[in-house]
Amino acid sequence: MADIPDAAGRPGALDRRPDRRPDRRRFLGVAAAGAASLAVGAVAACDAARTAADTAQEQQRTARNTGTPLHTGTPLPADATERARPGSPDWRIRSKGPPDAVLGYTDRVSVLPGEEFGLYVSTTAPGFRVCAYRVGWYGGAQARLVWRSDRVPGRAQRGPREARRVRATQLVRADWDRTLTVRATGWPEGAYLLRLDAENGHQRYVPLIVRSASGAGRTVLAHAPATWQAYNLWGGRSLYEGPDGRYGSRSLAVSFDRPYDKNGAEKFLVYERAAVVLAERLGIPLAYTTGPDLHADPAVLRGAAAAVSLGHDEYWTPEQRRNLTRARDAGTNLAFLGANTCYRRIRLEGQDPGNPRTVVCYKSDYANDPYLVQHRTMVTTDFRHPPAADPESALTGVLYEGFPVDAPYVVHSADHWIFAGTGVRTGDAFAHLVGVEYDRVTPEAPTPSPLEIVAHSPLTCKGRRSHADSAYYTTPSGAGVFASGTMRWVEALMAGTRDNGRNHGLTPRTGAFVTRTTENILRAFAKGPAAHHRPPPRDNVRKVYGRG
Repeated sequence: MADIPDAAGRPGALDRRPDRRPDRRRFLGVAAAGAASLAVGAVAACDAARTAADTAQEQQRTARNTGTPLHTGTPLPADATERARPGSPDWRIRSKGPPDAVLGYTDRVSVLPGEEFGLYVSTTAPGFRVCAYRVGWYGGAQARLVWRSDRVPGRAQRGPREARRVRATQLVRADWDRTLTVRATGWPEGAYLLRLDAENGHQRYVPLIVRSASGAGRTVLAHAPATWQAYNLWGGRSLYEGPDGRYGSRSLAVSFDRPYDKNGAEKFLVYERAAVVLAERLGIPLAYTTGPDLHADPAVLRGAAAAVSLGHDEYWTPEQRRNLTRARDAGTNLAFLGANTCYRRIRLEGQDPGNPRTVVCYKSDYANDPYLVQHRTMVTTDFRHPPAADPESALTGVLYEGFPVDAPYVVHSADHWIFAGTGVRTGDAFAHLVGVEYDRVTPEAPTPSPLEIVAHSPLTCKGRRSHADSAYYTTPSGAGVFASGTMRWVEALMAGTRDNGRNHGLTPRTGAFVTRTTENILRAFAKGPAAHHRPPPRDNVRKVYGRG
């Protein structure tokens, strides 16, 4: 396989593929299954034992010009504070059933509270209901039922083999008829799982973010639907492979107008949900958004205390990156709780600029992109690669290096404030915490300064020795920036819990360490520019790597 050039244009060290090919996607799928599978638990249907909701008024239905019913919803009674409301422990899926049992998608990745969205559902059952669960702490229940639909007649729509395909890019769309229109009236901002409960006893999720218009004074949680979609194999194609499993038959563009595969929300459940639950439990002021929303409008970042990129946030537009960089330079703290972040440069397309439905990423075939004829700097390949090379480390402080890996996480600066209360000592190790992809500080790549390497973990990837690094730096604006350097950071928040699954052998000790460290980061960052109230980084790049 051909080497990928590194940030300086030299052949890559450990990621030796023209792309991370189907073996990587399948590996991530297996790795993710541990956490995702235990989101499938023993639950009751959402229309069982609904005391308050059962006494609510019947839903109002009006004819829409789309020809579908408008579901304004049956919201549960409002309490004084959202986080104080009782949770709904039955949010987990009981049975996925066959792939065509029930599945769906929305026509928007996010909405503001009160806005409408279309829901497109296919099911082999005669009917189904929709239950909207907001993810949070809720006293340990970890979600709350906010809304449920009436019974909706079911019908089977076009299957993956009959999906629409755009020959030029191999893009796949379901192009289903809209099943119902939902208005998010009374839905608090947050991350939602719409659970489709079919009368055949099977269930699937559809993820949706009810986004915030403003993040001023708050910590903004940025979800990654572009990355979810990049790995989605519904219809036989993703940005990694085609029906024959080969990289060469992959899609060059993928559409949000199709269901997610597997349980419908695997990437969210594995790489994002646990961080949302933790942030909500801490009680810090939160705002919610997505990468595509940060691309279209940076308003939510104005005055934000912090912005958080979650466990697997690989696919970014240049606009999204530019807006987050500007926020950092205005004093907004940034936390990158994963690895391989901001690695792929993408383009979003669609008739509505505020609601793009297509993710374009030609990767190693970027020269075949007709858009480049007039937009040479908008190449959709890795950020570090020419033309327009701009390695992600200039923002994150670390550079993606390799896959796959499984290694201990080794503490390097035990007295750093992010480790306060963990009881760790320099050299303490946490087995399996580094994986399945990792980043490291790379002195020859653009690297902010001063920067402190707080964890320096020896590893071997594809027979070559290297390190994974957690890093912290500050900027003249006072913003603090933390990068975990491992994709298992958010997964580790579930270690030792009912959602642990196989989870790579992560132990409760590891879970406690990552939880306390993440609490320290989120609490500090919520107070405003970290350099104004936390000790500065002790630049140790030269000491650790002998150069810098």
